[in-house]
Amino acid sequence: MKSVGILRLALVCLTGGLGIAASSAAPTKLEHTEFGHKRYVRLGDWGRANGFDIRWLKRDESVQLSNRTARLVFSKDSREAEVNGINIWLSYPIVVESGAGFIAEADIETAIRPLLTPPRNRTSIKTIVIDPGHGGKDPGFEDGGRQEKKYTLLLAQELCEQLKRAGFKASLTRTTDTFIDKPLRPDLARRRGADLFVSLHWNSAGSVRSDVKGVETYCLTPAGAPSTNAGNDLTGAELKPGNRNNDKNMFLAYELQRALVKSLGMEDRGLRRARFAVLSVAEIPAVLIEGGFMSHPTESRRIYDPVFRQKMAKTIVDGLLAYQKQVERQ
Repeated sequence: MKSVGILRLALVCLTGGLGIAASSAAPTKLEHTEFGHKRYVRLGDWGRANGFDIRWLKRDESVQLSNRTARLVFSKDSREAEVNGINIWLSYPIVVESGAGFIAEADIETAIRPLLTPPRNRTSIKTIVIDPGHGGKDPGFEDGGRQEKKYTLLLAQELCEQLKRAGFKASLTRTTDTFIDKPLRPDLARRRGADLFVSLHWNSAGSVRSDVKGVETYCLTPAGAPSTNAGNDLTGAELKPGNRNNDKNMFLAYELQRALVKSLGMEDRGLRRARFAVLSVAEIPAVLIEGGFMSHPTESRRIYDPVFRQKMAKTIVDGLLAYQKQVERQ
């Protein structure tokens, strides 16, 4: 059954990065329908109402929305989308029916809007806490004699020093090989008055080496929605403290994923959503970076290389500066 709903999108033009043409018109009334008990709107209707040109890249399979500063690509039956060349994961798949593409209203609100109209900070970003994943009795992934916990700490130490040189007040949740419970890590950031929390990890595809490689950046899954890697499982999908910063979480993750993909030339495995403990309880904007696969024979060699880690740290700083520039804009 279809009805008329009001999709309230106050989209403004940005001077750089993403953005669409500003409109002084009242919120556009868009017809909506339901698929799988979720409200969807036509991509074409939403796009035209917000200044996009629409064309099928492959009829009834993939559609592109574009304007002067943004290019969005969506594919039938897929939760994977593309925003200005960077992969992002939606909460719900795109639906194509009777020659029209549909997107969930929840994804417009929680995934697309924060990237097209970045949130703003009332105060300056000064303090950043870096969280080296694992530690102590928790080694993380093990590649022969190499343990993930060692290389997360090495990257975190390099990143911390570079952030300080960039003018930030930066610190680590752990500075040695010690175990810290996951919920305590963002709490340390809170007690230090941090403005951002960044958790660092290295990925794996299991104990057997494989061809899986690339970088992923995670932010917290919106309340009530499925996580990227959890199928349709809604276990623990209730509102979390970290959901108070959904827009900033999303935009921060996007800027970091974009920096890592563009500067390091790594395979783009996308901006993803998860209910990791360090993201769920964080009371400030928070992300988790999976910087590459220790289980991949070539990518692991880069991870163990201090020159590569130095370059990755610089790239993360660049992503944080890009985020800062947009959220502190006047």
